[in-house]
Amino acid sequence: MMKEKLIVLKEADLTNNCPECFAQDLRLTFYQKESYGKLFHRTTRNLSHEIQCRKCGSVIYPVQWTQDIDRTFEYYQKLVSPNRSSIRFTTLFYVLMLLLIVLVGAGTYMFIQGGFPE
Repeated sequence: MMKEKLIVLKEADLTNNCPECFAQDLRLTFYQKESYGKLFHRTTRNLSHEIQCRKCGSVIYPVQWTQDIDRTFEYYQKLVSPNRSSIRFTTLFYVLMLLLIVLVGAGTYMFIQGGFPE
């Protein structure tokens, strides 16, 4: 079963006003999604973001953004550099592949030598 985790790429404190409580204490966070399995770890291209007010704790959705928040978001979005999309295999994968190669090689050797012992 694959487990998914969001890795924080960049956090920035914004000085824009919160649409809910009008405090100037917003935090913008960019995330990248990573999947973990028993055989491999995969970094995806999926980026997500969240703007949260640190005073009232509310999440500011794009519908509630003002023009100032939108401009600030676009600026920080250009600064984010996501990690490359990649797949890293685990040790279990390499052990299983080595075992499979040994079994195929042994079966081929037995077949060439005149069959399997009875």
